[in-house]
Amino acid sequence: MTDQTYCDRLVQDTPFLTGHGRLSEQQVDRIILQLNRYYPQILTNKEAEKFRNPKASLRVRLCDLLSHLQRSGERDCQEFYRALYIHAQPLHGRLPSRHALRPVSFLAGLGLAVGLALLLYCYPPDPKGLPGTRRVLGFSPVIIDRHVSRYLLAFLADDLGGL
Repeated sequence: MTDQTYCDRLVQDTPFLTGHGRLSEQQVDRIILQLNRYYPQILTNKEAEKFRNPKASLRVRLCDLLSHLQRSGERDCQEFYRALYIHAQPLHGRLPSRHALRPVSFLAGLGLAVGLALLLYCYPPDPKGLPGTRRVLGFSPVIIDRHVSRYLLAFLADDLGGL
């Protein structure tokens, strides 16, 4: 799976960011000022004034700003995310683009857990064979994914009592 660019993320996050009450006027102003002061090539003084115009609604100004950044390119979108993190960190953590891959990761891990469980069920280790085989299999998923390891360890816990 290819990584999303910052511009792709911004397209995905725009409906969330422009939702009612997500960003306050002060947060948007701080983001605009940061982009203007530290990166005048991203937002000129004239553009910053336009996006901070109190005559337009906050939602309209934010939509215009995000559209401008998407047209400007990858680096500008990346700097927006940096400013968003600085001035609205809790909101930054809830962005849809930050959580897009988690369900896929969980399903892949769950598939691995089911596969290992079936392997142990269909081909249990020979009791006369190597001692501790199940114990090694039981604790190796900790490296794979912390969410998967909980389920796999719980499944194998019943078999560990006999070792």
